[in-house]
Amino acid sequence: MDQVKVGILGTSWWADAMYLPALKNHPKARVEAVAGRNPETTRAFASRWEIQQDYENAEELIENADIDALIVATSNDSHCPLTLKALERGLHVLCEKPLGLNFPEAAKMASKAKESGVISMVPFTYSFMPATRYLKDLIMEGYLGQPYHLNMRYYGGGGRKPGYLWRFDTRRGGTGALGDIGSHFLYIARWLFGEIVQVRAQLDRLVERPLLDPDGVEYPKADDTALISLSFENGAQGIVHASTLAYEPTPFSQIHQMEFHGSDGTLHSFTDWDRTQQVSGTRVGEGPLAVLDIPDRIWGKVRRDKVHDTYRDVFRIEGLMTGQFIDAIAEGKQAFPDFQEGAMIQRILDAALLSDLEHRSVSPMEILS
Repeated sequence: MDQVKVGILGTSWWADAMYLPALKNHPKARVEAVAGRNPETTRAFASRWEIQQDYENAEELIENADIDALIVATSNDSHCPLTLKALERGLHVLCEKPLGLNFPEAAKMASKAKESGVISMVPFTYSFMPATRYLKDLIMEGYLGQPYHLNMRYYGGGGRKPGYLWRFDTRRGGTGALGDIGSHFLYIARWLFGEIVQVRAQLDRLVERPLLDPDGVEYPKADDTALISLSFENGAQGIVHASTLAYEPTPFSQIHQMEFHGSDGTLHSFTDWDRTQQVSGTRVGEGPLAVLDIPDRIWGKVRRDKVHDTYRDVFRIEGLMTGQFIDAIAEGKQAFPDFQEGAMIQRILDAALLSDLEHRSVSPMEILS
């Protein structure tokens, strides 16, 4: 396929900053249509990105737009119904994470994508960053030896303000910190250490939020901080801490910290979302931790001085994630992570919810579709 015609659902800052620049920079992608909830915002978005068709209704775009692929960048509660409509039409779909509100939704989406024979993708963005890809290489090459345990901390401040935010409304978000940011690190944990077989979680709501939503309706509140203990199939242990309440005065108001230990060595990773994106390590007998330079083959052509510039360039210049989705469609190959992976992470999220509710360890396999 020489050209992949793309439609996008959603006109948020994320669509503006992530998807449109990546699509516009891809030689085989052509953005044909956009749909958003606010007609004026949608028209302005379409004009800014020179998109010919703008729709006020997502379903109308799915049914009528002349497209091959769809990007679903809407609130979590709409992922499943919109994606299923697109899959019914035979469209290739990239859908934001978490894939659905729960595992039954995600499993239905994964099953339909497989049945339809289309390309699917769930964008766990941080797995594409140079430091994370270098960690993957090192661990797969045996740097740690037998993996023993990991500790991963995603500290952000998106939930510090006490006002209404849809991400903390379980009707729209499904989960709060757990699904919004925890899903990123749960995916990376599984990607690096293998299958997760037990989950124990503590989910808290520490910031008092309004009793009513903007429509004056009482709503169920989601977690704003999540602490998840993991057991892996290979015997390793893990801790993932995802907080939206951390005050981190960096340009992106967040930091990422990771430590991995095994029989033969130790790896650390630290990203402050300012100027530090570093992997350090040591193997048994080598002495103190030392910085491990990320290879040029992993950096590619991206800028290295500011983390946010790296973040932009990974997707806009190197063409990872969104660009790989387009490549997969054009070349008839599979994209990764796909809906099967997204559904597995959703299963782990649901296991964490059940664990918190019943105060016990839960196997993801207990969560049925």
